[in-house]
Amino acid sequence: MARILITSALPYINGIKHLGNLVGSQLPADLYARYMRGRGHEVLFLCATDEHGTPAELAAAKTGEPVADYCRRMHGVQEDIARRFGLSFDHFGRSSSPQNHRLTQHFAGRLADNGYIREVSERQVYSRADGRFLPDRYIVGTCPNCGYENARGDQCENCTKQLDPVDLIDPRSAISGSTDLEVRETKHLYLRQSALREELDRWIDSKTDWPLLTTSIAKKWLHDGDGLQDRGITRDLDWGIPVKRGDRDWPGMEGKVFYVWFDAPIEYIGCAAEWAEATGNDWERWWRTDRGAGDVRYVQFMGKDNVPFHTLSFPATLIGSGEPWKLVDHLKSFNYLNFDGGQFSTSQGRGVFQDQALEILPADYWRWWLLSHAPEGSDSEFTWENFQVSANKDLADVLGNFVSRVTKFCRSRFGETIPEGGTWGEAEQALVESLGARIRAYERQMEAMEVRKSAGELRAIWVAGNEYLQSAAPWAVFKEDPARAAMQVRLGLNLMRLYAVLSAPFLPDAADRILAALGCDDRGWPDDVAGALDTLAPGHAFTVPEPLFAKITDEQREDWQARFSGRRD
Repeated sequence: MARILITSALPYINGIKHLGNLVGSQLPADLYARYMRGRGHEVLFLCATDEHGTPAELAAAKTGEPVADYCRRMHGVQEDIARRFGLSFDHFGRSSSPQNHRLTQHFAGRLADNGYIREVSERQVYSRADGRFLPDRYIVGTCPNCGYENARGDQCENCTKQLDPVDLIDPRSAISGSTDLEVRETKHLYLRQSALREELDRWIDSKTDWPLLTTSIAKKWLHDGDGLQDRGITRDLDWGIPVKRGDRDWPGMEGKVFYVWFDAPIEYIGCAAEWAEATGNDWERWWRTDRGAGDVRYVQFMGKDNVPFHTLSFPATLIGSGEPWKLVDHLKSFNYLNFDGGQFSTSQGRGVFQDQALEILPADYWRWWLLSHAPEGSDSEFTWENFQVSANKDLADVLGNFVSRVTKFCRSRFGETIPEGGTWGEAEQALVESLGARIRAYERQMEAMEVRKSAGELRAIWVAGNEYLQSAAPWAVFKEDPARAAMQVRLGLNLMRLYAVLSAPFLPDAADRILAALGCDDRGWPDDVAGALDTLAPGHAFTVPEPLFAKITDEQREDWQARFSGRRD
């Protein structure tokens, strides 16, 4: 049994996230966590809300709430939506937790003691209209690298190039839109990433199984232009983790907080500490190699815009501390999911948001489409037509139809118990061999975190059962050989259980419904396919479930297409 630590990128607190956020981190992380648990491994799956920084302050101001109250409320909202999407976090924490405060201040102190922090007097952009220093991401303008007109002052989300606000062409305040900006002097702390460049480079070179997307972004930040730059880790803000050197005050840093991109990844560790406090478990055995984490496999999931911080800045923090922290073993990154010819955008209110999606259809519809169309090799595109076709063909026509045909036919000819009689023949042995090869291929793709290929293998397994049922035709065989028909139906009902076990990482609700209809709680993985298809014995009672998946009608699709053609307020 392996021990697997899984983290997905932290969703930001300023509102409900869209489907692009979901497929870029949390959902594939949940797929992997569910699969690994199903194979019997010990899994710790962590996520949290990312709560600091100007966007949280501004979002709270819009609602008239104190920022701490706003964050507390929105954490509850996001946690509820995650639960309804079937995201099986072991703990869903908060970056504003006391645990993360202590850890962030601890890391800053260690980095300073080891010479990886420098103080910089710098000139920063001040907005006279807003009466405040503007964080880098709240200065927008045209990217000098690619010409994108809404690049942020810290990074262009279009080309992912790291920027400074002074690099932007025609800069303006993202808060007020004002161009009445001036530069004032202030003092900040910088993480000396450049001093760790060679060590980070060697470490990334050692990760030969990482996706090309991950390593190419990391290498670009390491080597483009003047190479990896030092990174500011403090800000002139009210809301955040106060700057301290461990548990001591930091002279000259009074009134400042740590930059959200410094404290947010540390919350992965903070979240484990929160989980341990809530459950009585030991978090250090997951995170410190001197306390047992040496045998942990750590896997991260995130969208490509988060890659630089997790391949460079967060590892620099852990390495620079000089302490035996667990570094990521595999970083699975994703491209963007686009929406009907444009980009999903939280700030622009464009696309389908997670709460809206659940109002329309149950979570399994969305889980299946998003995972089977995950933007791995390139950006992918959500269209309502494709969504309808995929849900109807894959879920209703293949999986749902198989369950319905087998259970209804059995009830009509043999009653609601698994029938006895008959023995397997050549067709059944051939099916077992075919399924064995498919299941092993499914396992290989899941273990490699090839999400779309895994979905393709799973669908092929469903199709194999349908093809067998169509070829065997127990409804015709029953007239002349009821015992043989009984064997075929018994095999079909056992296939249902097999499908539930294999499909649970993708479709947890459908899997639960199938097993409930079968009156079975055996979720044992089919290492032995023949044995798995003989699990439910004659005389075992079952019920005919309601249809697993209703088809999406043209009228529904047209209604949703019109409803989501504008922006969310």
